[in-house]
Amino acid sequence: MAALTLREVLDLDPVRAAEPELLAGHAAVDRPVRWVHSSEVYEGANFLDGGELLLTNGFGLTDADDEVRRRYVRELAARGAAGLAVEVGRSLPHMPGEVVDEAHRLGLPLLALHRVVPFVRITEAANRAIVARGLSGRAVVRPWGDDHTAALLADLADRAALNQPEVEARSALAGFHPGPGARLVGVSVHGTREVAAVDRAVRLLGGAGVLRAAFPGDVLALLALPAKVAGDPVRAVQDAFRVAAEPGLTVAVGHAVDTGGGWLRWSDTLRAARTTLELALTVPAAEPSRADGPLVTSARALALERELTRGGVDANRDRLARLVEHTLGPLLAWEAAHPSDLVRTLEVHLRNGCSPTRTAALLHIGRQSLYQRLERIESLLGLEIDDPDLLGELLAASCAHRVVRGDAQGAVRAGRLSAV
Repeated sequence: MAALTLREVLDLDPVRAAEPELLAGHAAVDRPVRWVHSSEVYEGANFLDGGELLLTNGFGLTDADDEVRRRYVRELAARGAAGLAVEVGRSLPHMPGEVVDEAHRLGLPLLALHRVVPFVRITEAANRAIVARGLSGRAVVRPWGDDHTAALLADLADRAALNQPEVEARSALAGFHPGPGARLVGVSVHGTREVAAVDRAVRLLGGAGVLRAAFPGDVLALLALPAKVAGDPVRAVQDAFRVAAEPGLTVAVGHAVDTGGGWLRWSDTLRAARTTLELALTVPAAEPSRADGPLVTSARALALERELTRGGVDANRDRLARLVEHTLGPLLAWEAAHPSDLVRTLEVHLRNGCSPTRTAALLHIGRQSLYQRLERIESLLGLEIDDPDLLGELLAASCAHRVVRGDAQGAVRAGRLSAV
């Protein structure tokens, strides 16, 4: 479907109420309008990407000299603006002749708005119309067609060319209205083509706002936890999915971000959830999970794995193998000759603050057996495990060993996600 044109924008009720008069650029009224912004005159051209209609109250034009006004129009045209609409009669008594002349020369549509209508009414009506017409006028054909929620989530996860007003307008069109102070958390679910698990988790979270859609490789969701929800939002989302998700599903939770942090932060938490899900499907878990429930993890739980595999496991395999051999060589040699589980024991112990009680419980062994393993590890490596200078290297190497090694379970679970 064709993008909304400037002629069609001029026909919207709030625009007509402003009594627009086209002073220049009559031949370009059928050009597409990608978005509508409002800004003070000196700031307007700086953030345009092309195809925008810019609204201004003209205050910045009142004291500017002729050349400054002409240069401003030239900058808008150079940026590919769809047009300039200036409110006249309040801050600016009439449209300056040099602005009209320069717009004529460049073929830039120039509008005089003769009645005061709040710009927020104009931008809201126009941008909603743009979104409804064709998702900001982009000609990209998405496999999910008219599903605005899926398209928005895909654009956020892909970090497509967006801007904050566009994201907010498209979110509103999808019924997503995160309130002030809300915390947003991205979630990616593998093993189902239904959004039911997400809906159940939302109910458990007290009706948090949500954008969710099913894609070929996963279900993707952006949850908005109200400011009144106390505690750790990531933990709350994980706990909800442990109850709401069916056995066999894999759920990855991204970071918590402020709703007012900008659309790039919205994108960050969704992308973190996606990356974490792929790691959860391809890398064996550091600690055993319940066989009768879903596997629920988070970006922070796999933070080390994500850092070690930036660019992909295959691209880092040789580097990680060298780290493992350098740090854990004697343990690997021992394990090759003796049935044991020393590297895994070391990693679980380090991940749990070197707590013997916690480590033994997770490994399902007695504390005495654990002490024997730890003594063997220290003897083979010739060092003390709880030396603060060694903790980082030992944990990174043991994690890298698990990432590079993989196992049969990891291969079975490695249903690679389809790229959006």
